[in-house]
Amino acid sequence: MRHVFLPQRGLTMHLVFEFLPLILFLGAFLYKDIYFALIVLMVAMPVGLLIKYVRTKTFDKMYFWSTVFLLIAGALTLYFRNPLFLYWKPTAFYWVVAVAFLGSFWVGEVPLVQRFFGLVEGMPLEKITQAQWNKLNLVWVLFFVAAGLLNIYVAYNFSQEVWVKFKVFGLMALTFVFMLAQTFWIANLLGDESAEELEP
Repeated sequence: MRHVFLPQRGLTMHLVFEFLPLILFLGAFLYKDIYFALIVLMVAMPVGLLIKYVRTKTFDKMYFWSTVFLLIAGALTLYFRNPLFLYWKPTAFYWVVAVAFLGSFWVGEVPLVQRFFGLVEGMPLEKITQAQWNKLNLVWVLFFVAAGLLNIYVAYNFSQEVWVKFKVFGLMALTFVFMLAQTFWIANLLGDESAEELEP
């Protein structure tokens, strides 16, 4: 049987830190309204970033910039009392990330996705060709563009409650499935002899 290789423990921890503030956001929204929920999220995200840094001794740039985008969009939402700024936050963030991944084809020695997986210890990445890395990097670009489009489509075509639930569960589920697909794809390229069995 082929075992799954890759940063699943790190991925799981990352998703936990991403998901808990969103659960608080959803709970606060159901308790009161979008503005109260936003304040809760604006507190929870920086606290989560700090806790994550203390626990892992590493600085998660994606989480950091997501927090920065949230604080900016949140401040504008609260100031103008207009949730459109909050609706656009995930889309703007995803599209900026997509541009960063796309730009990494020309800036730096290797694409961003290759640098991301290169952080995982013990992976024989030399088995993956540069053409395969480039293809995977382009897949990430397309994913972030599509996720941004889907977010704003839901925001403009469904109720606020539906959007909040989609933000909490839908986008997280899409990201998890996407990352899991990368896990299996990379594992397949590396082969059985370099695989590592996951702990339950």
